[in-house]
Amino acid sequence: MPIPRSVRICGHPAGRRLRARDERGIGLVELLAAMTVLMIGILALFAMFESGIRHLSRASTITTAGALADREMEGFRAIRYANIGLPDSLVLAAAAPYSSDAAYQSSSASRVDLVACGTAPCTTKVPVQTLTGADGKSYRVDTYVTWQSVGGGRSVKLVTIVVRDAADPSKVWARAASAFDRSTGE
Repeated sequence: MPIPRSVRICGHPAGRRLRARDERGIGLVELLAAMTVLMIGILALFAMFESGIRHLSRASTITTAGALADREMEGFRAIRYANIGLPDSLVLAAAAPYSSDAAYQSSSASRVDLVACGTAPCTTKVPVQTLTGADGKSYRVDTYVTWQSVGGGRSVKLVTIVVRDAADPSKVWARAASAFDRSTGE
């Protein structure tokens, strides 16, 4: 029975060198390590893209909500000062989260009631409405009209527009406020 070659050279110094250079199976370990590193990199790249898409979608929603708030505010700027207000009966009947908003809480005693305006232009705004934005999504738009004291004992009408998510009204996408002064408006 012949002695295997590896055993024959085992005691010889050349045998140790051969054994140290034996790299059988090392390629498979290197391949597994490279694939693991590559997979971690690819997963990080996918996570980055997903996060970017989510942020773009949120930015689009906020931009659309801001445009809706601006459009509603322009509606108030187009009418006479005396006609800026909301029907008190509709304000009191508005559902939550309208009544839990800071614009309502801080001034519930000082709401501007809409008096009957016989001449146009007159506001036809309601405190809570659902509007469709340019992106095709529905938004809940809450309008607050309150009195706010300014220097010298003067009061101005403060109009606050809050644009919320129609599905989850606790999410506020945009808020715009503007003060209307009797001395600058008719």
